[in-house]
Amino acid sequence: MLNLGTMLNLDCRRLFRSVLPAAALFAALGAPAARAQDAEGVWMREDGASKVQFSPCGAALCGTVVWLKNPNSKAHVGQKVFFDMARADQNSWTGQAFNPEDGKTYSGKMVVNGKKLRTSGCVFGGLICKSMTWARAN
Repeated sequence: MLNLGTMLNLDCRRLFRSVLPAAALFAALGAPAARAQDAEGVWMREDGASKVQFSPCGAALCGTVVWLKNPNSKAHVGQKVFFDMARADQNSWTGQAFNPEDGKTYSGKMVVNGKKLRTSGCVFGGLICKSMTWARAN
């Protein structure tokens, strides 16, 4: 006759025999790793007014206007509007953002989420911010 201890021991062995191969397979394949997002490339502003290309500048990223819907705007092709955007984590960067409309430079942040880029420029230590969404254009 089996006692409770023997029954539990047999159940544990069965459990380990069924779970162990799955655990070994998971360990061998590894858990899905979080991938770093890439901001390099050309991005179009949500209103379609401009395109900016982000590319390396030193150890950071910079953004340069590469296309304008209205060539008479205050911005001009070739103008840098994002400076020294240093990676803060896997999908965000911080640096400086220049607004050609008012001629001022702000504390900047950008966050990539798939094919979308959200940029923001802030003043007063982040108290007042303006954000813009961009879509990958290339």
